[in-house]
Amino acid sequence: MELNNNTSRVKVIASGIIPFAFVIIMMAYIFGPGSDLLDFGIPLPEITIEKIDFVDSEIQATVRNTGPIPVEVVMADVNDRIHPAAVEPDGFLERYEAALVRIPFEWNEAEPYIIGITVGDGTRFEKEIEAAAPALQPTLDLAVFFAIIGTYVGIIPVMIGLLWLPFIKKISKSKYHFFLALTAGLLLFLAFDSIEEAIEVSDESLAGSFNGSLLVATAVVLSFLGLYYSGEKLVQRANSSKLAKPVAIALMISIGIGLHNFGEGLAIGAAVGMGSIAFSTFLIVGFALHNTTEGIAIAAPMSRGKLMIGKLAAMGMIAGAPAIFGAWIGGFVYSPFTSVIFLAIGAGAIFQVIVVLMKWLREEGDRNLSSASVASGFAVGMLVMYLTSILV
Repeated sequence: MELNNNTSRVKVIASGIIPFAFVIIMMAYIFGPGSDLLDFGIPLPEITIEKIDFVDSEIQATVRNTGPIPVEVVMADVNDRIHPAAVEPDGFLERYEAALVRIPFEWNEAEPYIIGITVGDGTRFEKEIEAAAPALQPTLDLAVFFAIIGTYVGIIPVMIGLLWLPFIKKISKSKYHFFLALTAGLLLFLAFDSIEEAIEVSDESLAGSFNGSLLVATAVVLSFLGLYYSGEKLVQRANSSKLAKPVAIALMISIGIGLHNFGEGLAIGAAVGMGSIAFSTFLIVGFALHNTTEGIAIAAPMSRGKLMIGKLAAMGMIAGAPAIFGAWIGGFVYSPFTSVIFLAIGAGAIFQVIVVLMKWLREEGDRNLSSASVASGFAVGMLVMYLTSILV
């Protein structure tokens, strides 16, 4: 009997492995002996100029080979005028390999420049900079500056929003549903905002071979699934532990908002570093007002539990402090690829929180999510976020 069981198990394993082996053989043939059959044209070189830094009397361009064949960087120009340049570590780039092109040039701050890079076959690639700005150097003063900006944009607005908690605790059930739906509306806007920013960064700075839109979609779905699984486990544990369910949901909201604010910090740091936007008091005020509503999103689920000031403060930090880390990374070591990934993860996390909130509203008695309080709360949430976003 045991022998028959072992035999059937081997058959099941073999039936699963054999098709997989044929797939490997097929792919090996396509990229090996059969590759000539698929060669319908000449592969073209492609490089991406990922970043331009203006340092002292030099322009530094970070370039990456994003085409199907190896390339050699042979020439650099500024505003269509050829200039001598050094390439580090060397000009020969395999696929996805990066190099630093250093062009000695007396550039002027706030002036526009077009940086051109030419490869071995004569193909020229260029990147336009609207206004030159000195590259940021990692100093203590600048790190403190970014920390202050992140605090203004992330921590303080969220803490102010949490002050709505005593008011929400005293309202009726229908009004409470309104605020839960308001939370979902606020978060849905943030998720769309994150996706839009991720696609914008991928279109402007990411090579086409990375399939930016599909990269965003993949990261959103994977982060949603991963966090949804983790969130369900957290809520299940909350039902049988000292961690109350409202606290567990508020914690998930804080994490989702934190990832979004991390993306905002990246955008702020990168914008300061590249000098691509006017970084002013108006911008800080706009972000701060926009993010105040995030505190309401955390306060709404917490209003049905005991007032726990320590936990509220901790969640405010979880939601707001990532803006500081984002500003540091965006300002000092900006990378378009990581920016796209983090913004997409933030969107996936927020979608997961929205699903949890909708389930909670159904458990609270609004089975069809069609009451006036839910519909109006959702609409007002999105409208508030849109109106405050206009200020940014």
